[in-house]
Amino acid sequence: MPELIRPSTILPAVRTSFVVRTEDGIDLVGEIARPIEQSTGSILMIHPLPTAGGMMDSHVYKKAANRLPAMAGINVVRFNTRGTMSEAGTSTGHFDNAVSERFDVEAMINYCLDELKLENLWIVGWSFGTDLALKFARDKRHKGLILLSPPLRFSTDEDLQWWSTDGRPVTALVPEHDEYLKPDEAIKRFAALKQILIIPVDDAKHLWVGEPAVYRVLSEITKIIAPDYLPLPE
Repeated sequence: MPELIRPSTILPAVRTSFVVRTEDGIDLVGEIARPIEQSTGSILMIHPLPTAGGMMDSHVYKKAANRLPAMAGINVVRFNTRGTMSEAGTSTGHFDNAVSERFDVEAMINYCLDELKLENLWIVGWSFGTDLALKFARDKRHKGLILLSPPLRFSTDEDLQWWSTDGRPVTALVPEHDEYLKPDEAIKRFAALKQILIIPVDDAKHLWVGEPAVYRVLSEITKIIAPDYLPLPE
């Protein structure tokens, strides 16, 4: 890929929109971006807080869908949680403070595994999405969690203990200048989750603004799922 990767770059992939019905009757809109060639693995991305503007088209997630299928062979699945609107569409229902969103997470994991038949599936959460992942992404068939800017706002020590007992890998990328949970505090707050790998990211903030921050996030995801594809093109 000799061309320079810019914020607006969209690399080749097979992109398909979908609607998934939850157990409690909510319709979730989403999209999968598949690699044109061989697949190396898959990520289900759970977006930041919708009441603060979070959605499936939040910039890091949109750039992941635009780049990772071609760069690293990774299937990228994004969706809007209940009541969330984006350019891709609006999911029905209403925001429920990390309560009924359990049905959203469970429905999407089932869709990824049962309908899309994705392999080597990892759950990626960003901010509010990390709380949903820690609380509800407990299906034994996925490989583990990748947490971006975890605030631990809705997650409890019991949630962390569940993952510690479960034993699957959990990686947290914690920005140096995060407005909600900085690296030193994250180490203390995540103490109950014994196997977590906390990666402090210098000069980054909660929203991962700027191409260097986005590149770091996409590189860390690729390191977990498809390390042979590193370094990613810049």
